[in-house]
Order: sequence, then structure tokens, then C-alpha cells
Amino acid sequence: MTEWCEEGSRLYASALRTGRIARAEVEPAPCLVEFALLHPDPDDPNWLRPVPPVVALSRQLSPLENEIAERRRLAISLAETFQPFMAMGTHTATSDSITVLEGGERINAALNMATAQCRTEVLTLQPSDRMSERSLLRGLERDKPLIERGVRIRTVYQHTARYNPEQLAYAARLSDGKAEYRTIDELVERLIICDETVAFIPARDDQQVALELRHPGLVRYLIKLFEYLWDRAVPLSTGTPYEAASGGITEIQHSIAKLLVEGHVDEAIARRLGMNVRTCRAHIAKLASALGSGSRAQLGYLIARSEILKQDDGTGGSPA
Repeated sequence: MTEWCEEGSRLYASALRTGRIARAEVEPAPCLVEFALLHPDPDDPNWLRPVPPVVALSRQLSPLENEIAERRRLAISLAETFQPFMAMGTHTATSDSITVLEGGERINAALNMATAQCRTEVLTLQPSDRMSERSLLRGLERDKPLIERGVRIRTVYQHTARYNPEQLAYAARLSDGKAEYRTIDELVERLIICDETVAFIPARDDQQVALELRHPGLVRYLIKLFEYLWDRAVPLSTGTPYEAASGGITEIQHSIAKLLVEGHVDEAIARRLGMNVRTCRAHIAKLASALGSGSRAQLGYLIARSEILKQDDGTGGSPA
């Protein structure tokens, strides 16, 4: 399959803005044809018209749905195979209730097993990143069968997910009353909890080592952490949380101001807020302009003296 190309992005955006594009102009971008983003203009064969993004995305996801249906049968079969062993696992000593999972394949296998057995609710914290086609497929494989079984799904993303087309499309396909999505300014790490019995957390920054937690005390603690963040988060269906607050400072700039005063560098702030460094620095520049700062050192001083951080009432975010 042809990979998405940068030139294709530019030409497709141009076609969407103008309503059509010359056929000869798209020859350097074969990905436009591969992804079926253009179709012939019925009035002039020398021109092509853009397919609406929603329609194009739906066409790309359709084959994934077919693959999901086939692999679901395998997941169910595996769950039935391991069901007799689960009763034995309930007698495992407390010291064995934390399992180290190494490698992406083993981590995904454990997640598939847990979700296949889930009957009531899945809770997830998902720091923002670009959702690839492969991760989208894995997510649909796990979540769609859950919803069909009546399992409730609650997910907290970072605010930057509101500008990620893949994550928005993913949420739109699953948001039917059983799946709820909210966003918050800052999430540190991923978390997945199934049926209040098992939780998964990363154990290494490269996401290649995870911990499977079945200790009731640990799982209860993580559920309380999730509920705390859930109550502070904003429903994905509401307007953008980046609108300017009093003094012309947006919520995201307020979050950046707190991290700057705590001494974090640009890269660390960007990582914690789920944005790239260039976007983070653009917000810092706007913050500096709003406060009249001429240097980074002066900015920290002005933030500390200003009323910005005093606006934080202890909730740290917009009410749900």
C-alpha cells in the first residue's frame, strides 16, 4: 500500500479549499489516488474534485472493520481456552499479583485477554500522541466488541486530542452512549483498568515494558486516581478548552505557566501537555508577550508576581 505523502497533504488541502484541482497537478502525489481522496469532475475530465474527509476516512476504516470481525473470533476462542486457568489464578499469592510484561506482543496479548473477559467497565487514561493505523486497528479490535457486549468505556485524553483527526474519528465511531470521552490539560502516563480487577500501567518510557496489576488495593487506588481526573476533565463534545480566560491567558497557557514556575524545560512541558515543542514554545511566547517579559528568567519572575497562578482554585481545570 502506498504510504501517505507530504505532497499529497498539500494538494488535498488545496483541493478542499478551492473545490477542485487539475488532474496534471496531482501526478507527483500517487497517495491521493491510493487513498481515493479525489474523483473525476463530471463537468471537465481535466479536473478532479476532493472526496469529503469524513467519507474518505470511512472508506479507509471499512477494511479494518472486516479484519476486526475475523480476529474477534480468535480473541473469544483464546478467552475460552484460558478460562479454566483463571480460577486457579485467583489463589495466587499477593506477591505474585504484579506481573511484568515485556515486549509489545506480550503486552497486547495480556490486554486482549483482560478486555475479552471484561463484563462491566473499562477505564483508560491516554496521553495524546499520533494514532497510527496499527494502533487504531488494535483499539477498535478491543473496544468495539466491548461496546457490543454492553461494557461501558470511559477514556480521558489530553486537550491536544481535540486537534488529532485520528483520535476524533476513533472516538466518533465508538461514541454511542456506552463510550464516553473527556480531555484534560495534563496526563503523565497511560492507565487501563478492567472491571475493577486488573490494571495495566507502563514500566518504561519506550512502552515496551508494562505491569499487569491484580492486587485489589492497588487497583482500587488507581480507580480513585482515574475518578479524580475524570471529574476534572472536560467532555470531548463540548467546546475547546483553549479559549482565553481572564487577562487573555488561555487554560493551556495557565498550565504552561505552572510548569515554568516549577522549573520544567520546554521539552518536558511539551511532553507532559501532549504537544510538540514548537507549539509549546509558541504558547510560551504568547505568555511572555501578555506579561511584557523580555527574557525567560524575567518571565518566571512575572508569572510568580502575576495573578495567573492565583486563578487556580485547586481544581486545576474546567469543571466537567
